[in-house]
Amino acid sequence: MKPDSKLRRLRKFAGGAVALLIAAALVAPLQVLAYNQNRVATDASGRPVRISGSVVVIEPDIELSEVLAGGAEEPRRQWTEAARRLYPAEVQRRLSAAGIEQQPDYDIPHDLPADSRLGQIIRLNEAVSVSVMAYTSPGNELATKRGKRLDWTLGPGVDELRKVTGADYALFTYVRDSYTSGGRAALRIATLLLFGGDIGGGRQVGVTTLVDLRTGQVVWFNFLAKQSGDLRDAQGAAETAQRMLKGLPL
Repeated sequence: MKPDSKLRRLRKFAGGAVALLIAAALVAPLQVLAYNQNRVATDASGRPVRISGSVVVIEPDIELSEVLAGGAEEPRRQWTEAARRLYPAEVQRRLSAAGIEQQPDYDIPHDLPADSRLGQIIRLNEAVSVSVMAYTSPGNELATKRGKRLDWTLGPGVDELRKVTGADYALFTYVRDSYTSGGRAALRIATLLLFGGDIGGGRQVGVTTLVDLRTGQVVWFNFLAKQSGDLRDAQGAAETAQRMLKGLPL
């Protein structure tokens, strides 16, 4: 498969839910873009759950772009391809170091219909991830969930994913990373000097969830929004993975 065709295929799964997540972060004030929120589900006795079984890393949905002088973001294929190699490898390394049993990574079939059962599960996870992010933030809790444990679920349909991966848990990841071009950097400095304001540059936004494929329960969630971060090299991928896996219930 050609790299650009794979990117187009992945974008069809990055539906409206994740697009809203990214848009919400990108329009946020710059000062709040240093944010890391993670939540862990608890059992009936109120104790945080721990991973008990094997984990499969679902092919991450990652796209890297360059912020042009006018503010538009232009996707960069080479950067994205590098990130899609480096990030999963770093996640695997960290899970292995923590003694977590792993199943082979699940590469989403290029011809998987969006309306298939597996396609629906992937899209449903996007929607649930955004809901968790939106409705567990302080002051924005749903009345039916306020003060309760993390009790979001994808439902029994996740068993389909368990059948094809053999795993007990699935780790889903979505990242949009952008980097300031030379023209944008120059304009940013000029605006700061002339007007005292920052027009902004690159940003890193990501969300990751761990779903129990035996029950459908979202057992862990993390949302990241920063003005810094780099997935184009091994060191940057390691730093991003550390932030994205913060609070994982090992």
